[in-house]
Amino acid sequence: MVSLLVVKVLKTSHSHIASQVSHFFTFVKVLETPDVFFWGNGKNNLRNFPYIFFLLFISSLYNLASLELRENLLTYLPDSLTQLRRLEELDLGNNEIYNLPESIGALLHLKDLWLDGNQLSELPQEIGNLKNLLCLDVSENRLERLPEEISGLTSLTDLVISQNLLEMIPDGIGKLKKLSILKVDQNRLTQLPEAVGDCESLTELVLTENRLLTLPKSIGKLKKLNNLNADRNKLVSLPKEIGGCCSLTVFCVRDNRLTRIPAEVSQATELHVLDVAGNRLLHLPLSLTALKLKALWLSDNQSQPLLTFQTDTDHTTGEKILTCVLLPQLPSEPTCQENLPRCGALESLVNDVPDEAWNERAVNRVSAIRFLEDERDEEDNETRTLLRRATPHPGELKNMKKTVENLRNDMNAAKGLDSNKNEVNHAIDRVTTSV
Repeated sequence: MVSLLVVKVLKTSHSHIASQVSHFFTFVKVLETPDVFFWGNGKNNLRNFPYIFFLLFISSLYNLASLELRENLLTYLPDSLTQLRRLEELDLGNNEIYNLPESIGALLHLKDLWLDGNQLSELPQEIGNLKNLLCLDVSENRLERLPEEISGLTSLTDLVISQNLLEMIPDGIGKLKKLSILKVDQNRLTQLPEAVGDCESLTELVLTENRLLTLPKSIGKLKKLNNLNADRNKLVSLPKEIGGCCSLTVFCVRDNRLTRIPAEVSQATELHVLDVAGNRLLHLPLSLTALKLKALWLSDNQSQPLLTFQTDTDHTTGEKILTCVLLPQLPSEPTCQENLPRCGALESLVNDVPDEAWNERAVNRVSAIRFLEDERDEEDNETRTLLRRATPHPGELKNMKKTVENLRNDMNAAKGLDSNKNEVNHAIDRVTTSV
């Protein structure tokens, strides 16, 4: 039997491992490639597999560097995983894990950890022990908070916590000096901590579909930030410090409640795309003309990425401004954006209408269109004003058109000819009879 101490990669995703235990170990005996272990011919379901045997097998793989258990209907992780001291990649995505064991903090060599698509409501404090972790993905869970100990992930470059229930981000986020990508879209954030400005390596910040009213002033300290997306929030203002993001190339604040854009945004000299559609802007600052914009979006119906602007004067402040045919913007109807991503537009619309309104509408509802079966029904419903009539056949319409054209010709020929009056009258009678 080949020694299991040299196996480095174990993949069981999309596999069928509900077979007998004897078959499992028979496969191990014929294993000839020492550094890669792959098993896949269907979909996994570790619920139907003698899980204890599988875990005993894994715990013996002391040199295992990569373990992939994605889409296996796992509900928990055993402490025996901590024996994989050399593990660098652990993929547990799209399972049904409700709790992450504290022992996860013992995997000190871990660099990539995928926990997306599970049922986690919290992360253990011990996760802060993973000093070598580079990528952490906990998106599509039920997280309501992040532990302050997340500040211990000093090597982290990618943090993805999209589609959770977070209402705040701990101040410890500012300790992540190497963090490059931070995605917290589709949560319930009402504010960002000032500490986010200390993430000096941040290049991409995605805040889409939260409940933010404003952005922290410290955001201007993010000198390497090139992509900032805060679409579909409740922003009423932007800090003038936004101009400090000197590397910013794409800035999106679509579908918010902004009434003005600070003139300082022009200090972000690398800005190429500015999306402010769906706001309540009255005008734009004249300073935007100093930028080399490739796209400036003001409306969903905008056909060109750039428009023709005119200069004007703000009568309130006396400063020069830019305006165009799409300004001022009209406020859009509320869409209950916090419910749309998960519930759908139709369900959101129904839920937003109170029961009393539905009852009142039901009482006052009147059917305006009636269908009559015969002449007797028509006599019984004389009070009904909107009736359905038979639609003429296309052939009949063609004949009617021809008849009217003949009438027009007859009338033109009869002009000035009193002797032909009777013929015209006859033609009119003929049209009336045909119709």
